Amino acid sequence: MHKAKKILDNLNLVLLTMGVKYDIILLMTILEVNMIKIERASVMNFENAIRGARNPLNSWARSDSYYDENGNYILGENDLALAKKLAKAGSDHRKYLRQIFVSVDITAPLYWWKEYDTYKVATVANSTSTMHKIHSKEFERADFSCDRMSEGALKVLDNVISYLEEARLKYIETKDKAYWHDMIQLLPSSYNQMRTCTFNYETLINIYYARRTHKLAEWHTMCDWIMSLPYAKDIIAIKEEE
Repeated sequence: MHKAKKILDNLNLVLLTMGVKYDIILLMTILEVNMIKIERASVMNFENAIRGARNPLNSWARSDSYYDENGNYILGENDLALAKKLAKAGSDHRKYLRQIFVSVDITAPLYWWKEYDTYKVATVANSTSTMHKIHSKEFERADFSCDRMSEGALKVLDNVISYLEEARLKYIETKDKAYWHDMIQLLPSSYNQMRTCTFNYETLINIYYARRTHKLAEWHTMCDWIMSLPYAKDIIAIKEEE
């Protein structure tokens, strides 16, 4: 957890402006704790979303957000107050949150992706392909999330990796699909896969409150990352703490 805090502290230095440069914040800092890696994140469309939040009452004249000298979009006092008020008023009133978009690359084990896949509304993911590329590189322990495995489990994993690598080499040599099926069906759920994911702030509210106390440490890292996004503490962490 000390490593995670240090990474998040460094990331917060990037986010001190709490704005969006050229309407996009590029979060180049990598979170790689508990065998999940979150990188190349972009947050988009704050300006348009806040303008749309003022449409119902035609209150555009009260908007006070602006771009600073570095091209960062800064929410003004009036707009931030409105954003927080609508966020806490419920999903019917905070439609603007569905217009703030996030794109990010996440590398995580298959057992984590099985849980992530429960989020189908307002999410899109494009993954690396095990079907097409499983044989394209050597199998090694770094391809798997095994940071919490016992010594006994690691020995078993190493044996599986050895067999997978043997099957991979035989498939490359012979093109016999039986070896390909061996790799696909034997592949452990600890195998790491990278996906480019898109979602919006409304979806992130659901993820944060559903997963922040989950038993998988990967979800804690994900929730910490969510809280590092622009204005997350104002318009994502909207529920009163118990």
